[in-house]
Amino acid sequence: MVLNSLAIYLFVILACSSTLEASINGGRLRFKQENPIKRSDFPPGFLFGAATSAYQVEGAYLEDGKSLSNWDDFCHSKGCGENGENGDVADNHYHLFLKDIEIMHSLGLKAYRFSISWARILPRGRFGEVNPLGIMFYNKIIDNLVLKGIEPFVTIHHQDFPQELEEKYGSWLNPQMQDDFVHFAEICYKSFGDRVKYWITINEPNLFSEMGYERGTYPPARCSYPFGNCLSGNSDVEPLYAMHNMLLAHGKAAKLYHEKFQAIHKPKQGGLIGLVIHCFMYEPLTDSDLDREAAERAMIFNIGWSFDPPIFGDYPKEMRDYHGSELPRFSLEEKSFMKNSIDFIGINHYSAVYTKDCTNSSCLETANRLIKGFVEITGERDGVLIGEPTSMPRFFVVPRGMEEIVDYVKTRYNNKPMFITENGYSSPNIHDVAVEEILNDVKRIEFHQSYLASLAKAIRNGADVRGYFVWALMDNYEWTFGYNVRFGLHYVDQNTFDRIPKLSAKWYQDFLKNNSLIHNPSIRTLESVQMFDV
Repeated sequence: MVLNSLAIYLFVILACSSTLEASINGGRLRFKQENPIKRSDFPPGFLFGAATSAYQVEGAYLEDGKSLSNWDDFCHSKGCGENGENGDVADNHYHLFLKDIEIMHSLGLKAYRFSISWARILPRGRFGEVNPLGIMFYNKIIDNLVLKGIEPFVTIHHQDFPQELEEKYGSWLNPQMQDDFVHFAEICYKSFGDRVKYWITINEPNLFSEMGYERGTYPPARCSYPFGNCLSGNSDVEPLYAMHNMLLAHGKAAKLYHEKFQAIHKPKQGGLIGLVIHCFMYEPLTDSDLDREAAERAMIFNIGWSFDPPIFGDYPKEMRDYHGSELPRFSLEEKSFMKNSIDFIGINHYSAVYTKDCTNSSCLETANRLIKGFVEITGERDGVLIGEPTSMPRFFVVPRGMEEIVDYVKTRYNNKPMFITENGYSSPNIHDVAVEEILNDVKRIEFHQSYLASLAKAIRNGADVRGYFVWALMDNYEWTFGYNVRFGLHYVDQNTFDRIPKLSAKWYQDFLKNNSLIHNPSIRTLESVQMFDV
């Protein structure tokens, strides 16, 4: 059967019941839901949305004036994904964004988080001109989102930048990158800020520092033994330098926004600006004091490393005690503009993991290092996994982690406003799986229900959380994992680029209407998917 449009939606009817049993029986899917989570369990103004990023969905990698990005160069030279895949075409969002916005509107999304391709706006960074076709593309996205009543939630930098900046001066290892980023951010504020009220400066600087400069599995592929076998790099110190430059870039861009655009610019834009980091919840492997201290150290070496400078103005004392002079220092001027440079905290949370102390016990060679805080991360205790595994090596289904991470951030940062900017489930990577199995994503529904219930509990206990974004709107290019790892509410046929809704898309649509149950979850063969125009 040929599926001919993006307007393919799950069409099902069954009587609601308060308890649905999770089984596949006679072609019917049923869920067991005790006290199912509902939209009304969250505050009235709470923003529910979905998220993507430019390199992962746009494609059109050299169209309309865009230059090669760091990821274009990396995947063309090294090959990404197990089949050497890349993001040259990705989900073809560059040409299909209008249909994607119709899908968002049909789902009932109130917000859409997306990122802006740096190489599409400034193909040569500050060494060249602004690309008007790039500005036009994002203006079309923003205008159509606003027209549909969907709040644009914009990430300025989500891993990709012009490759020329890497080749000219080494990108994030060089302070010059701060100036390039501020220049890029200012163009975004000027071009889009009259309609964008939520800005994220940088997505997951802590994770990008780890993957690009410690493990060397992301561009620029720098690392040293024992973390990897890269051509160059120093895994023990370069992540600290790259992170320092990203934090200062954030601070300078936020200062510019606060002083020139947020309230003073005529007309004033009145938006908010934040920073997003990747947040595991770290739990001690055992009840020993050492493992408990390791868990707290892991929290500080990740969350504190990322959020202490833009909130308190400096790195955590514990990191300074461990790293000494290797941890870069902020000048007095930098401390001043870094402090309180975020209006909200963005949390990308997927999983909890266990922590084992390495200061007094044997650990993996890559864990027993200062850069890791002498902490080993594992998903297993006494042969039992912390939660159900997914297709991502470090991601397990541990719903309690959502409440725990929100409570930690609430306590450490005086309940500064928070958004859950990513949360999602990656289906187990089963080769040659039938499309029907992909569409019947019961596990994804259970994941979101349980994580949302955990989040709702944290909010009831006083956490100031203001929004939640499903990762992702659709299956996309998952960096070095290619296209076989799927987080999306929609399956994307890589031959036709049809967006085919999964059962989870129908669930989210119903949830946003405050229907706690899916009416007749019995998809699903391709022939049973109903198609209609949106």
